[in-house]
Amino acid sequence: MKAAFLTLGCKVNFYETEKMMADFQKHGIDIVEFGQAADICIINTCTVTNIADRKSRQMLHRAKKKNPQSIVAAVGCYVESGGEELLKDPSVDVVFSNHDKGSIAQKVLEYMKSRGVSENLIPQAVCGGQSDPVRDRTRKYIKIQDGCNQFCSYCMIPYVRGGGVLSSREEEDILKEIRSVAKDGYKEVVITGIHLSSYGVDRSDEKQFVALKGRPLVELLKKINEIQGIERIRLGSLEPRIICTEFMEGLMAVTKLCPHFHLSLQSGCDSTLRRMNRHYTAATYKEKCDILRRYFEHPAITTDVIVGFPGETEGEFECTREFVKEIGFADVHVFSYSVRSGTKAAGMKDQVPPEVKHQRSEMLMADAEQGKVQYEEWFMGREEKILFEEIRSIDGKEYLTGHNERYVMVKIPRNEAETAGFTENGIGSIRIQKTNLI
Repeated sequence: MKAAFLTLGCKVNFYETEKMMADFQKHGIDIVEFGQAADICIINTCTVTNIADRKSRQMLHRAKKKNPQSIVAAVGCYVESGGEELLKDPSVDVVFSNHDKGSIAQKVLEYMKSRGVSENLIPQAVCGGQSDPVRDRTRKYIKIQDGCNQFCSYCMIPYVRGGGVLSSREEEDILKEIRSVAKDGYKEVVITGIHLSSYGVDRSDEKQFVALKGRPLVELLKKINEIQGIERIRLGSLEPRIICTEFMEGLMAVTKLCPHFHLSLQSGCDSTLRRMNRHYTAATYKEKCDILRRYFEHPAITTDVIVGFPGETEGEFECTREFVKEIGFADVHVFSYSVRSGTKAAGMKDQVPPEVKHQRSEMLMADAEQGKVQYEEWFMGREEKILFEEIRSIDGKEYLTGHNERYVMVKIPRNEAETAGFTENGIGSIRIQKTNLI
């Protein structure tokens, strides 16, 4: 029996898909690439935007079209927000919530029995199944936390990820997993969560992550730093308010930490930030960036920005544009505001027309690309350590590609890489030139 998986959305979803794959393998089910012939197709869905919803539906339809006789299962955040509607879709056989992911294989097999599939055809759990079915990445996502209680006015995630309840993994469980992936040869781990800055809040007397000043996260990172085989530690998205002197002082002891910080901005205009319920001002955000730059040389500060939020005037948008230029981000992910039913923003007045949102998105993406180029100029002529990841064909030529610590992607001709002794999943130093950039 064969199962195929497709993951949409965030790093947490990718982590959870790997766990689901391992669960299926323990039941004696082979994992194949999505699009190949399979008896079971699992789509790990996303609902962060309307586009994510549409993509989830498209992939479910594609799975059924490719394998008409297979069981197509939808799991994850889009199920949480629209599960009943999904069951009306003829392409979808069964749906599972985020809470079902930990026992997904057993639940699918039980569903198969309910559909009359012969028990002789249904595999049983086996001992010694592979713990890591996905080996196409040199970095490994490690989920340490779930849930978000910030309730930004535009966001569905608190509702589909535990209803605002925070949940942190036990420290020793996390360390055990990282020791295992280090033995498997992974050089880099990405520490992630739905609201990473809240790690440890649910196990502390202090009920706000701001009050904790990131202490539980720092203590965990220090212990990860000691694990042999792991050479890089990268952080997922952080809440800007976690950045403070105490947090930075703690991070300085984490010698393997990559100077790459993703701080979600969403808007550079204070009035828009208030409507978004973002709990900080543009000036506060800038202070946090300044703190990062005091402690780390040329850190990669990346961010997300939403354009066309309800009530966003031309002046507010221009305020955001100027703020993005002022900060000098290494990269910016630009999103057009998407109405999410059930959120406060969905009922706000002065919804911005789609054509205006599109125009603003195009303008800000152009600004972001220019800022990225300016950020990368700093690396010209510098010796950088690259974690090489894969061979890629670019314009008909083969290159070995990878990222430096600040997540700048570079390439080197395959023949030059072989001459220098560089290999996939290996770390090597090169002097960066413009021809190395992708």
